[in-house]
Amino acid sequence: MRTFGQVSTTSTNATSSDPAEPGVEGMGDERALCAAAWALARAGCVADVSRAERELIKAAASSPQPNTLSDLAAAIRAGDDPLGETFASLRSAAQRRLRGATYTPAAVVEPMTEWLANHKRAARVVDPGAGSGRFLCAVGRRLPDARLVAVEIDPLAALMARANLTVLGFDKRAELRVGDYRALNLPPASGPTAFIGNPPYVRHHDIDPAWKTWLRERAADLNLKASALAGLHVHFLLATVHLARPGDFGAFVTSSEWLDVGYGQLARDLVAGPLGGLSLHVLDARTQVFADAATTATVTAFEVGGPERTIRVRRINRVEELRGLAGGRRCSPEELRRERRWSTLLAPQASIPGDFVALGDFCRVHRGVATGANATWVTSQNDPRLPASVLYPAVTKALELFGMASGVLADSSDLKALVSLPEDLDDLAAADRGLVERFLDTARRAGVADGYIARHRKKWWSVKLRAPAPILATYMARRPPAFVRNLAAVHNLNNVHGIYPIEPLSEAALCRLTEALRDRAVLADGRTYAGGLTKFEPSEMARIMVPPPSWLEADEPWPRSA
Repeated sequence: MRTFGQVSTTSTNATSSDPAEPGVEGMGDERALCAAAWALARAGCVADVSRAERELIKAAASSPQPNTLSDLAAAIRAGDDPLGETFASLRSAAQRRLRGATYTPAAVVEPMTEWLANHKRAARVVDPGAGSGRFLCAVGRRLPDARLVAVEIDPLAALMARANLTVLGFDKRAELRVGDYRALNLPPASGPTAFIGNPPYVRHHDIDPAWKTWLRERAADLNLKASALAGLHVHFLLATVHLARPGDFGAFVTSSEWLDVGYGQLARDLVAGPLGGLSLHVLDARTQVFADAATTATVTAFEVGGPERTIRVRRINRVEELRGLAGGRRCSPEELRRERRWSTLLAPQASIPGDFVALGDFCRVHRGVATGANATWVTSQNDPRLPASVLYPAVTKALELFGMASGVLADSSDLKALVSLPEDLDDLAAADRGLVERFLDTARRAGVADGYIARHRKKWWSVKLRAPAPILATYMARRPPAFVRNLAAVHNLNNVHGIYPIEPLSEAALCRLTEALRDRAVLADGRTYAGGLTKFEPSEMARIMVPPPSWLEADEPWPRSA
């Protein structure tokens, strides 16, 4: 028997301990994979391929040997996905991310399809980004009468889905739509339509401007606002609302970022509104759900139409806890609409004294300077190539703050320096001008002047520095931020935030504010990414609750965190 890719964490019956191995032996390129998929699908009822698939078939390798096809079919019937595994081994994760092609492991597919089958009878099941058909193959086993509709924009993936559905005998009640889900039209069905899958995660940078216009206009049809920064998975949620009819339902697994970020507001509005959210199951960010993608994961169950209902929200530590898609804290749609960050609903809330206020009520939180070329603009404080007058001591690494147990930065002698030159070089002393000109010639030859940030400055060489922040703060780590009183009055790069009181505070109040921030800030205040890395945007740091200025100026203790 030929060697198939062992079922890894991207396969439809994967476990976390399965070894990740290459795909089918002898299928060394996509032409061979295409030939195998077509050989398995061509005699079935979903063999009416699209033009794009037809072009792939024309360029495909010769058909595999009969025993290879027999082995492939046996593996598919056993619940494996040898074609999908081979595809993942041939096309790199970076290439697949351009279309959001991250295939879902069985540990996620199975509980989602089980819930779908148990929720109520579906006459039709639609997978918006079907890939090799993992969700529909699992659904086909549980719902023997449902019509199966696979939507897939990648023609090679569509051929693999055709092959899998044909081998399993589901082709007689299946159809493949090769194209963009956002352009899909669905005819009426004899009963409820269920939607299930893993909407592709594609960042807004890779989304055509015309589709961003589509997002804004289709959201406006629902009296909702959309951000052009939204990822493709948000587009798919919106498309589902427009395709669905009252009584339709489903479950999607997506990245968790939309729970908190500003550009996820549309997704939150949809789940709390027209999509009809039933439950949210948020995997702990330290849990790696997908073998080939460092991303968070949330499973959202929904039912469109009917009266507003409470939505169950819960955090789980292991994918095994997805079974049944049950449990969680009940939240009303009104409560969800009030919350700017839904992840706060998942964590125990520390008690906050009634007199406390948000840091942003009396301070501004700003990012540090982005140079665009740290190798040029960050140097030693005694760099002989430059006059001392253009060298400014600065915190250039977050670790420099994490190492300050005292919470006070009083000595800048061990820090690097930022180079900050005037826009008008004639402002320099004559003796200094020559040094600077030579420095800039070297930087220009290195391409620094052509960098994105340099091109958007008034003068490419003039790195503008904000006044030193009284308090400096780290903002990305697997631990709460480090807050440090900046007695040395040094500057900071954009890997550190600066905190600036709107009205002057005394030295004692600044020290007490630094102490309060070190005491109050917890990871739950930030935004957690895959692997447990937590980030505090300036707006999130500004929401940390601290004693008011009047209390900071008084010589009185305040309640500590619960």
